[in-house]
Amino acid sequence: MDFNMKKLASDAGIFFTRAVQFTEEKFGQAEKTELDAHFENLLARADSTKNWTERILRQTEVLLQPNPSVRVEEFLYEKLDRKVPSRVTNGELLAQYMAEAASELGPTTPYGKTLIQVSEAEKRLGAAERDFIHAASISFLTPLRNFLEGDWKTISKERRLLQNRRLDLDACKARLKKAKAAEAKATCEGDTVPDFQETRPRNYILSASASALWNDEVDKAEQELRVAQTEFDRQAEVTRLLLEGISSTHVNHLRCLHEFVKSQATYYAQGYRHMLDLQKQLGSSQGTIFPGTFVGTTEPASPPLSSTSPTTAAATMPVVPTAAGLAPPGEAALCVEEVAPSASGTRKARVLYDYEAADSSELALLADELITVYSLPGMDPDWLIGERGNKKGKVPVTYLELLS
Repeated sequence: MDFNMKKLASDAGIFFTRAVQFTEEKFGQAEKTELDAHFENLLARADSTKNWTERILRQTEVLLQPNPSVRVEEFLYEKLDRKVPSRVTNGELLAQYMAEAASELGPTTPYGKTLIQVSEAEKRLGAAERDFIHAASISFLTPLRNFLEGDWKTISKERRLLQNRRLDLDACKARLKKAKAAEAKATCEGDTVPDFQETRPRNYILSASASALWNDEVDKAEQELRVAQTEFDRQAEVTRLLLEGISSTHVNHLRCLHEFVKSQATYYAQGYRHMLDLQKQLGSSQGTIFPGTFVGTTEPASPPLSSTSPTTAAATMPVVPTAAGLAPPGEAALCVEEVAPSASGTRKARVLYDYEAADSSELALLADELITVYSLPGMDPDWLIGERGNKKGKVPVTYLELLS
């Protein structure tokens, strides 16, 4: 118990001394030992590395999981050392909804069949996204977290210890300076020859005794200063080695960044292939929905460049005529981008619904009447040229049923 009390008193005294030294430094009343420029540069680089690593880590987490509630929940699971529950991706959830919609609306209808095809593609996209998140977490996020929770905590601990050693050193310097000043003053008073006729000749004896006491205090302060300087130098060297290790951290993070880019490129390449396959499937079945058109199956040698928009890339798909079929209203979005004339030049079409011409360039239609239609190169795919007797004008594709 006595030992603990002594240690507690000693720790309290050290803490008080450091607090006094730190306060006096802030008010400019005490000198502060400055670190060399190289050491300061190492400290600045370490702080910058830590700050940017935190920002990159947080933003990557947002990229992989945009939902903040889910991120908080996963963080709590990790802190509690519990396994994070498996979650479906947004693509997989969309695929599930589409499959259920197709089952309820009719899987044999054109819309139901298309829903099933798109749902399968979205399911594959969701699986690719899951693989990307898993790969990015292992190869990129985990090393960044390990640095912040491991190496950086060690560096921070040693930096705090260095700060304490520096405060102890400066406190010893201040104590030695005060002791030398007091010793010099006592020595000057002791060198004065006493006048024994005075009523108080003992002042000379007291001055000589004080000089000896201050001399011992100076020796003690010098010894404490040497010990404090040794501990400070040793701690500075340890901290410097840790700070220089930041260069190795940069190399490791660079390698992890390459792995992240690789996994992201794989993810987007898989997504491109899945959507290209889906586009082919929709194109092959297009003729049964919109007669006279279908999407070609020629696959580009490489994915479109980043500067090429999806619309521009889709416009490069070739278009050739196919068999006839029904064109339900509202399904014009499934049409391809260009409509070429059919092999016979013109075809017969039955009007499904009444249509009122918007201007003189369009042809008014009545339900169930038969008209002759054809397309022109470069014409809007949602429109055809219709003829009824001597009248001619544009007619919407969705209002027609093309006949063989």
